[in-house]
Order: sequence, then C-alpha cells, then structure tokens
Amino acid sequence: MLYSVVDDRSGVAYQEYHGVYGEDVEAALRFMFAAMSPKAETDFPFQGIPQMLYMDNGPIAKSLVFQKVMGYLGIEVRTHLPNGKDGRRVTARSKGKVERPFRTVKEMHETLYHLHEPETEAEANAWLMKFLLHYNNRSHRSEPHSRMEDWVSNLPELGIRQMCNWERFCTFARSPERRKVGIDARVTVEGVAYEVEPDLAGETVVLWWGLFDNELYVEHKERRYGPFLPVDGPIPLHRYRSFKKTRTQKRAERIESLAQELSLPNSVIGKGNQPEFGSNTTQLKVQPFVDPNPFQELTFSTVIAAKLAIADYLARPLAKLTSEQMAYIDAVLLTTLNKQEVIKQIRDFFNPITGTSHVE
Repeated sequence: MLYSVVDDRSGVAYQEYHGVYGEDVEAALRFMFAAMSPKAETDFPFQGIPQMLYMDNGPIAKSLVFQKVMGYLGIEVRTHLPNGKDGRRVTARSKGKVERPFRTVKEMHETLYHLHEPETEAEANAWLMKFLLHYNNRSHRSEPHSRMEDWVSNLPELGIRQMCNWERFCTFARSPERRKVGIDARVTVEGVAYEVEPDLAGETVVLWWGLFDNELYVEHKERRYGPFLPVDGPIPLHRYRSFKKTRTQKRAERIESLAQELSLPNSVIGKGNQPEFGSNTTQLKVQPFVDPNPFQELTFSTVIAAKLAIADYLARPLAKLTSEQMAYIDAVLLTTLNKQEVIKQIRDFFNPITGTSHVE
C-alpha cells in the first residue's frame, strides 16, 4: 500500500510504502508520525503537525483510534461528501486532491518497477524518497518557484508545530480498560495470557494496551506496573521441514533468475548518480510540542488528587501531619502538579523509613 500526504497550497508530497493488506490503521498512524517528524534528508524539511487533515471516507478516517490520536495532537479531520450525496451539486471533491499524487507516482515512478523491482520495503522507500526529492523540487503549478520553496516561504508566522517523540506518540493510541486479575495473577488480553505482579491477584486494575504495544502495563492505586510479556512465547521460525520442490517450481525459479539477469541495473532505478539538489540550509521556526496528557500520566488533575496520592505514598492520612508538614505540602502543590516532581520533593522532605519529617 502507498500512503500519501500532500500540502494543499504548495503541492509538496510525502509518501511511503507499507506492506499491509488494505487500509491499515496502524500503518496509517506510523506513516503520519513519519510525515510530521523531521526527515533524515536535509533537502526534505517537510514536517510539523497540521491544523487540518482532509481525507476520503475510507476505513482509516472512520477509525476511532485514528480520530482519537489526531484529536490529542490537535488535528481537525475532515472528510468529503460521498459521491451522489447531493443531487444538485457534484460531491466527492477531495478525490482529485487525494488521488492525484498516487497517479503521479504510478505514471512517473512505478513504471520502472516493471523492469526492476525493489527487493525489500526499505529499498522501495529509499527509491521513492529520491523520486520525491525530484518531484518536490519541480516548478509550482502557479508560482515562479519550486513546490518545496513555496512550502518554506508560506509557513505560519509562529512556526510549525513540533512533533513529539515516538514513545509519547504510542501512548496516544492506548486505551484504559478496567479488568479483574485472576487468582493466579494472570490476565488475558485478546487471547494472550500475561502474568502480572503476585500482589495484584484478585484486584481490579486498569490495563494500558495500545495499538503499537507488544507489552502490557497495569495500573493500580496511582501506581504503574510493567511492562509484562506474554506467558507463552511465539513459535520459533524455521521450525518446520521444507517440502521437496516440484518441476513447475524449479522451472519457475529458473525463469525468475533469468529475468533478474535481463533486468536493468540498479543505477537506472535509484542507486546510481542522482541529480544534485541544493542543500537546504533554511532554519525553520518551530513551536515546541505541547503535551495534551490525556490520561493524566504526567501531572495530577487537581490538588485534591495530588494530596490523595501523597497520603497513599506516606501510608498515613494527611490529617495526622503537623501544620509545618501540611504547609510544606501546600507550598509544593502551589508550584507544580507534575507527578515526578511532587513525589521527589515529598520523598526528600519526609523520611520514607520512619515516616517522620525533617521538620521538628
């Protein structure tokens, strides 16, 4: 599958190949992260979180996970009207904007695959990146400069919105689910058994499982446990015997090897000398990423929630603390509600062994 995103004004396109069947939401989110993140190519400065995304009415746009992740990033997702929705006007206007880049790649780039196919997905994306460098440096449809120059010269005054790192992006695709752990300290997620901490046996916990997670995280009473791996490991590869090849298979392999000998060399496709483009030394103005923190993983929602967490950490009610201790806690919560910072200051002030404070 070929995934594509195009800037509407400049026409700058970014595309990637993904080996999936149909419009896969996980591959779409991986592609969107790559499109919004800085690229390894210095001549391809295209990046940043957009304000609005215009899509067709496909499975990706209808996915709740995709809509939720885009909402956390502050991206408005709009879709076109289906064809024939209104009998008095032409609908499905976005089909031209969405499908035009695909047609351009198929006519200008993918025709070379009939003579020499890429061996891996990474090799195909490397060839595609070289084509995109050539495509985006071509003339704009109406302005007297290239597409990439038009994108750089029309950036927002405040700068592009910076993209977060991959670990934080993965958390946006997670959904909390309340489950009860079995008496054997195991919990089953989508048919896969995970063994958690023995202290959580029989407790009602919150499972954090995301689209990009291969490990399970468990939360219980403001404390995060994990990661936990599946109890039963995957089946090793190359475990089964190989069958004897038939005459037809042997003949097909000989034809395939002969076709590879008759193919064009790699220098024609993308590994040879490519036209040199001017190195892009433009310094983009970037807005720092503002973390939405949808699940209150980084900060406490309110001062009361912070005090409840402090009381659980100290293993004693706050009503039994002295006035000096409570004054210190109130002063800390007035300055910050960050979970790590609050717990660190409380730990430094209180002695975790005896439960007494430094204030006498």
